[in-house]
Amino acid sequence: MSSALEYDIKFTAKRKLGYNYCVIVPVLYVVATPIGNLEDITLRALRVLGEVQLIAAEDTRTSRKLLSRYNIKTGLTSYYEHNKKSKMPVLLKMLEKQDIALISEAGTPGISDPGYELIRGAIEKGFKVEVLPGPSAVTTALAGSGLPADQFLYLGFLPRKKGEKRRLLGSVSLEPRTMICFESPYRVVDSLSAMLETLGDRNVAVCREMSKLHEEVFRGLLSAAIRHFNKPRGEFTIVIQGIGNVKKSLRKIKDKSKMGV
Repeated sequence: MSSALEYDIKFTAKRKLGYNYCVIVPVLYVVATPIGNLEDITLRALRVLGEVQLIAAEDTRTSRKLLSRYNIKTGLTSYYEHNKKSKMPVLLKMLEKQDIALISEAGTPGISDPGYELIRGAIEKGFKVEVLPGPSAVTTALAGSGLPADQFLYLGFLPRKKGEKRRLLGSVSLEPRTMICFESPYRVVDSLSAMLETLGDRNVAVCREMSKLHEEVFRGLLSAAIRHFNKPRGEFTIVIQGIGNVKKSLRKIKDKSKMGV
């Protein structure tokens, strides 16, 4: 056994031919990887990536940069949105005999990527699934937003079609909790405009290129954010103020105006 710590070993009290024996159960490791800065990875994640027999990666090009940085030689195979139907049965079959690590393009697998389907498949087959905590764009943006973080609603990637996008935003217009979504640079201004139209001019934190060299966090009203990002670049995570906190903010403004502040 190469690394006893990396297996779920079930010892039995029985004896077979006079010897104790154990059953080694392969593990699907769900490994969080950096969302930008390659230094943002845990020692445990590096150890597991180096010890498993195979890594299933959403983007092998991005993953090779990470593995090369830390001199990890484990083999890579692709597992992404457009090959998941054909690849998942193959990976589940391989999991019968060996440990596999699942990594996404960035952050924690299973959050707005096809990783959750492989995780669900492994659970249904009776395999052990072990999650290694680490970077997440959702919690990173929320922590730095300055908006309430005791409860939040994650919206994922907003729909590309304008009608669907506005219907989704309309359905959460009275949501009291802070909300979080992802958006690309090609649609971020349209999405901010749709938010202004359906949610009103409330506070947001628009996080761009988090943990990277050109990281930027804009905090302010939606109307100001639209003016600020006239030439957007990079990937965006948007944190949106909930309606409950909008009402509190308006009450504070009214109270100050009454006091002549």
